[in-house]
Amino acid sequence: MPTFGRALIALLSVLPKHAMSRAAGALATRPVPPRYRERVYRGYSRVFGARPEEAELPLDAYPTLNAFFTRALKPGLRPVAADAIVAPADSAVGAWGPVANDTLIQAKGKDYSLRALLGDDALAHRMNGGTFATFYLAPKDYHRFHVPVDGVITEATYIPGELWPVNTHAVTHVADLFAVNERIVVRIERPGAGVVAVALVGATMVGMTRLVFDDLHTNARRREVQRRTYDPGFAVRAGDPLGHFEFGSTVIVVCSPESGALEPLEVDQVVRMGERLGPLTQAGEGAAARG
Repeated sequence: MPTFGRALIALLSVLPKHAMSRAAGALATRPVPPRYRERVYRGYSRVFGARPEEAELPLDAYPTLNAFFTRALKPGLRPVAADAIVAPADSAVGAWGPVANDTLIQAKGKDYSLRALLGDDALAHRMNGGTFATFYLAPKDYHRFHVPVDGVITEATYIPGELWPVNTHAVTHVADLFAVNERIVVRIERPGAGVVAVALVGATMVGMTRLVFDDLHTNARRREVQRRTYDPGFAVRAGDPLGHFEFGSTVIVVCSPESGALEPLEVDQVVRMGERLGPLTQAGEGAAARG
């Protein structure tokens, strides 16, 4: 298996991953004739293990495969825990740990730089002493991601880069994967109670990563850093929609010590959007948390 993983990465290193991903996105947005929709989407669900019964709409109401990928769920299926840091997506845990000396865990024996991931030295410095977790969305999963904490979105940054896959083979064999793949970093300030960063990492065959509050997206043809600041920011609550992946990818949540703490998570642990992941620090308690 390690040999296969290395061979796969070697093959992908010479392929045009951005062009392939744009082509996959274009294919996924081609209309599916109404009479075939239910058959196509149920076939996809059988192959990948998706749950079409959770979809908000009847299957024949989704005009494209991409519309089915990015479907909303029936109301009430994902209750959101109150007064907590919550899971941003239906996903499997890829890593969890403390933030120390600018270092995050990618996989066993592999670390990478938080500053490189966020593209912001000052923000990374604020995270020292906090906690982080990585969440992998497989093709079977609900592809929307959500806000993990109450707060105010004050900034979003598109950082161009590679489009390596984010599966186990790539995480094991590609150095600094999450810090070299293109991504969008969303900054959520919690007035008087720290900051939370959400990194939305692109991947091979992900058509695009899109936000609900801005037109920033991954796999952009304009391949330069694009930083948007918002004044006033967007007030959000935990569980609010944040955006969607046009196929599976990865969300990384990083919490400053003043904002609260992600409680220990096991690698491959399955979480559902809205599930409690740890306690929030309330306004006025930030100094005690850092001390």
